[in-house]
Amino acid sequence: MKVKVARFDAAEFLTTPERCAYFLTDALETKDPAQIADALGVLARARGMREVAKKAGLNRESLYRILSTQGNPEIATVLRVLQVLGLKLVAQPAKKPKRKSAAARKAA
Repeated sequence: MKVKVARFDAAEFLTTPERCAYFLTDALETKDPAQIADALGVLARARGMREVAKKAGLNRESLYRILSTQGNPEIATVLRVLQVLGLKLVAQPAKKPKRKSAAARKAA
């Protein structure tokens, strides 16, 4: 008996701005440039790579290459693609490790 398995494509589920934002945030939290570039590529495919490339002023084939795990997009490219996707980068303070209380410091 053969089991047919469909290939999973996250782009099919990225149908709302909120889902797209969560998806990109998850990739950003990895701090892995390859994962972040790939996530941007998935988001661009979800919107339509041809449309994203055109609106960002880029060549579609180049955009595929740049937004892959082997890609290394420049920040200007990332910002243009995010603008087309209706997303923006937001900085927030990194979470600091909790400080030990005075009692815990004395016990140590």
